[in-house]
Amino acid sequence: MSIAKIKVGLISLGCAKNLVDSEIILGYLKEHGYQLEIAPEEADVIIINTCGFIGPAKEESITTILEMANYKESGNCKALIVTGCLSARYSQELIDELPEIDGILGNAEMDQIHNVITSIFQGKKVHSIPQSKFSYDQPAVPRVLATGNHMAYLKISEGCNHSCAFCVIPKIRGRLKSRSIASIVAEARALSEVGVKEINLIAQDSTSFGRDIGLSINDLIKELVKVDIPWIRLLYAYPSQLSEELLELIATNEKIVKYIDLPLQHASKSILSAMRRPGDFEKLLTTIKSIKDSIPEVFLRSTFIVGFPGETNDDFSLLYEFLKEARLNHVGVFKYSQEEDTLAFSMPNQVPEEIKEERYQSLMTLQQRISLELNEQLVGKTFEVLIEGRSTETDLLIQGRHYGQAPEVDGVIYIGNKLAKAGEFKRVTITEAHPYDLVGEIVGGSEI
Repeated sequence: MSIAKIKVGLISLGCAKNLVDSEIILGYLKEHGYQLEIAPEEADVIIINTCGFIGPAKEESITTILEMANYKESGNCKALIVTGCLSARYSQELIDELPEIDGILGNAEMDQIHNVITSIFQGKKVHSIPQSKFSYDQPAVPRVLATGNHMAYLKISEGCNHSCAFCVIPKIRGRLKSRSIASIVAEARALSEVGVKEINLIAQDSTSFGRDIGLSINDLIKELVKVDIPWIRLLYAYPSQLSEELLELIATNEKIVKYIDLPLQHASKSILSAMRRPGDFEKLLTTIKSIKDSIPEVFLRSTFIVGFPGETNDDFSLLYEFLKEARLNHVGVFKYSQEEDTLAFSMPNQVPEEIKEERYQSLMTLQQRISLELNEQLVGKTFEVLIEGRSTETDLLIQGRHYGQAPEVDGVIYIGNKLAKAGEFKRVTITEAHPYDLVGEIVGGSEI
């Protein structure tokens, strides 16, 4: 079968960093002349870019692999390929237990996808490949945006130097490896040329960018703001590495959206110490106050873990009180997942699942109330909103986001009074508030 007739479908699971890798895989496939197919039943080749971070993500990855394997019988699938963090972490287990898989790649071997497909169509199983020479810094890395042409994620580094007790990412992705500023700026310019209006800077820890190459995140941002992209959003900032200079950059440059994603994980000093994370109740509240003082219009997001080994009722009560006082706009809560190859895996006093669930529900209920109260304060205010297109809920509405809503995690604004195209900025007055989403009306043209 000629390459031009081979239809390839890809399913991307997990985080935005994984999505960027999926977009690069699609770019290499397109460069080689494959047909990109959305419907898995029509695809000759199905690629699953997996997540292997925590238990639920691993379960989703395995379930998806098995579901896609069914298309070898009920569809056109002739090659099932698994890549990403799960395959990097459990390659031998996947080979041994899932014979339906025809090819396995790691999580930094996107450039090898054509070679793997070629080998499979020659009747070979591909369980290992030569060392990939892929680098995010190489010129003109191909990429097919899966987010639409109005928004894109921009990966600025790979790996992580932190040693959080619950996290396996450094073992999967390695130590921090920052990209060159020149390559990031070049990619940002290329995104601007295809119409991207918002770039979201992503890494395992964005504030560590450049430390391995004698630079800093501030150096990068000063260059990125020269690119013709209206919104630049910084995601995944480590709480102890928010410098005054970085806060000033965010506060004073109109292109950097006034939004900070600050994964805190807990507020109890004993739990944070066990997690190998910085801070305590008072220090973290001081950090949040400092951010709000420096950037009065800031929207704050954080994530927290409940049920970490040794978490007592008092520890959880402290976390609960912290959320009450911090009054963050957006919060994600995760139940601790006991992961092999982490320090926390063998810690004593593992918390029962039913207690994790109770604490999760309690924290989420509290945060929903806080988020609703904060969103209600937005009613009557007018924002510049980036239109994303037709609503995912109904064709009768369009949807967009104001600067305080990061894509995919923070909710949207539903708009019904006028139509607008994806990628347009429109002035929208908020008319109704909900815990996650808002309702608004377009009141004029773009001011950007």
